[in-house]
Amino acid sequence: MKKIAKTPAVVRVGVVGCGYWGPNIIRNFSALRDCDLRVICDSNAGRLEPFGRRYPSARTEGDFAAMIADPDLDAVAICTPVHTHYPLAKAALEAGKHVLMEKPLTHSSESAQTLVNMARQRGLTIMVDHTFIYSGAVQKIKSIIDSGEIGDILYFDSVRINLGLFQHDINVIWDLAPHDLSIMDYLLGRAPIWVSAIGSKHFGKLENLAYMSMKFDDSLIAHFHVNWLAPVKLRSTVIGGSKRMIVYDDLAPSEKIKVYDKGVTINGDKSERDKVLIDYRTGDMFAPKIDKTEPLEAVCRHFVESIQNGTTPLTDGESGLRVVRILEAAQRSIERSGERVNL
Repeated sequence: MKKIAKTPAVVRVGVVGCGYWGPNIIRNFSALRDCDLRVICDSNAGRLEPFGRRYPSARTEGDFAAMIADPDLDAVAICTPVHTHYPLAKAALEAGKHVLMEKPLTHSSESAQTLVNMARQRGLTIMVDHTFIYSGAVQKIKSIIDSGEIGDILYFDSVRINLGLFQHDINVIWDLAPHDLSIMDYLLGRAPIWVSAIGSKHFGKLENLAYMSMKFDDSLIAHFHVNWLAPVKLRSTVIGGSKRMIVYDDLAPSEKIKVYDKGVTINGDKSERDKVLIDYRTGDMFAPKIDKTEPLEAVCRHFVESIQNGTTPLTDGESGLRVVRILEAAQRSIERSGERVNL
């Protein structure tokens, strides 16, 4: 792992943004033993006031520049709208602060690359809150894949749909797809070679429904369905392997992962398609035990430990950049009526 500058044993953190996601980050940082939640920042005084009462040991601040000017502050967590990510993270890095960023990293690959370069040049940690990667379920799937138990991966199919929350600054791809793209990036450890996407704008100027397809440099394909206009909430992923297959249902109260000993066996001359015989194999299903630790707790702890140990986070700036590149390519494809966009 790349070594970066170490900081004191207790990492002093400031959080900017007390809207949708910020309160969860604040709660988890405040509970960590090796972390001092030093500052809570939001430009909305009315939103900020309750946090001052709930976390009296933390200073409340309405001015981000004043927060990062604090010489005793080691790190900043940015939980604000996507269009603010780049200027806020850039200012924090220039002030010598480590940065944890809410997904996606930024609104463009150019700005994401700039932040990655800045952090590297300054010996600072930049990490993206790709929360699901830190879940017990995804960690278990990763260990199963790496063991070779499911064989060669043939496809990755994901559905993430619900009724709302409609965003005003980003479309459904930039809002929901980062979760599943980051999971795919982590589990597969490789990048697609092209992306094709289509989407619809039923309300306003932003897509609220989209489908994305991706091709890798072999027979592996991936497909993603994201939707703000569904009657039910679904969070499911199917990973097809040559030996076994995995179904991951994040909303399942138990048995979030099911591994199926199912597949096909090819008989005959594979070079002559009309002579190939396919046999279906059906075996057992098992649901492995998974760690129940809250993923966001693991995110915050990993960020603090990465700073303390001077090590590269699991979801570092480079992983965030890879996701942004795919999002950017998918957006271009939508604007070109589903045309393939090379990565």
